[in-house]
Amino acid sequence: MSGRNFDFRGKVVLVTGVGRAGQIGNAVSLAFGKAGAKIVACDQNAVGVAERVREFAAQGVDARPCAGDLTQPDIAALAVEVALKHFGRLDVVVNVAGGLTTYGPIDQVTVQALDREIAINLKTAVLVSQAAIETLSRTQGCIINFSSIAYFNPQSPMAVYSAAKAAVAGFTRRLALELQDRKVRVNAVAPAMVRTGDNVAAAGDGEAQYVEMQEITDGVMSLASPSNSATGQILPIAPAGAALPDGAAR
Repeated sequence: MSGRNFDFRGKVVLVTGVGRAGQIGNAVSLAFGKAGAKIVACDQNAVGVAERVREFAAQGVDARPCAGDLTQPDIAALAVEVALKHFGRLDVVVNVAGGLTTYGPIDQVTVQALDREIAINLKTAVLVSQAAIETLSRTQGCIINFSSIAYFNPQSPMAVYSAAKAAVAGFTRRLALELQDRKVRVNAVAPAMVRTGDNVAAAGDGEAQYVEMQEITDGVMSLASPSNSATGQILPIAPAGAALPDGAAR
């Protein structure tokens, strides 16, 4: 995927996992904002998300923060309320919040680590989607979730993370069917390792292959575009030259 021109003027986009600079949630929010959208930026880190919103404002992006633990239903509901209070509508939800926290052999995974991995990757996506459905049905909006290339190509030793992201993919496809009559589309991206500061620090910048951030933002915005009628799609995003799952298009 290459850079594209997207137009989200008049749209309101809620993005989770926006608290840290240089990470995916930050990039996705900023990309939508530069395409004309108004942003609700959500993260558990109140200081971080407030800083991101100030940075967005300096770049001409109209954004509002929502801080709190999105594994709690009341915080998920609050995020939607922020959109309605400040902007009067909600068109797109992007569930970025999550991550890989249980890398290692399965016999070393604790119950606490299992619960955390499922909570940050699956539970947040479910609760935010649930909170947003009624509002999105009024605008015929959409939900974009974050699965992982690990859903298509299992990797070791990350069984619990792969299971959590497979659950996100399954949730996406089934929710798409459930919301079809309400005109709410539900899709997901499934990226390989993305070039972020954290990932480069962990994996190095030599032999590791990365997905570039613009490929992520292009993929998300393409799925969210009003001109895109797709629903129930899991879009793999792999590094240039890397093999994609059978039948998948880049």
